[in-house]
Amino acid sequence: MNLIIDNEEDNLLQGLNSYRQAQNLPPLVKNAKADCVANEMADDAEDQPCAVTTTKSNVVASRPSQITKFPDYAEKCKVDINTTADAVVMPVCVPKLVQTLLLTNYTHSQYAKYLNDSRFVGAGLGKEDDWMVVVLTTGTNAGSFEGSGAGPALGSIWVWAVAVLVGLLIGDYVRF
Repeated sequence: MNLIIDNEEDNLLQGLNSYRQAQNLPPLVKNAKADCVANEMADDAEDQPCAVTTTKSNVVASRPSQITKFPDYAEKCKVDINTTADAVVMPVCVPKLVQTLLLTNYTHSQYAKYLNDSRFVGAGLGKEDDWMVVVLTTGTNAGSFEGSGAGPALGSIWVWAVAVLVGLLIGDYVRF
């Protein structure tokens, strides 16, 4: 039975899960709090043109702690910062979010190593204009995105977050 999927996030998640199935890995389950964070990040990325950040052929995944605004995203999405250390954030920019190119940007790039990692069991997806952000979560306390509030770890998150924002702004992303 084929289901028709008409939204980019669900279509991408289905593609990522097909990819994982071919690798004999369990499917990623939607994580609502990671979805919220991914949507917030995509909203912030929408003003960045693809050409600025997608000119090289390699990509850089980020830990939430490396993203400057991550404490704000966590607070807005009611995510305990202490439950994000093992997660991975993977933004891509694909003009018009062409589905085949979008999936390829995840499965045929450095992001594939995270998709091939069985520790990741959940995903949050967000899109805005030409940007798609996938946040992979784990089943562990340090990567589940459970809990609420930003908690006392905000100070250490800033150092952790600066590197991801730099990667997002000047990072290298796949563009076809």
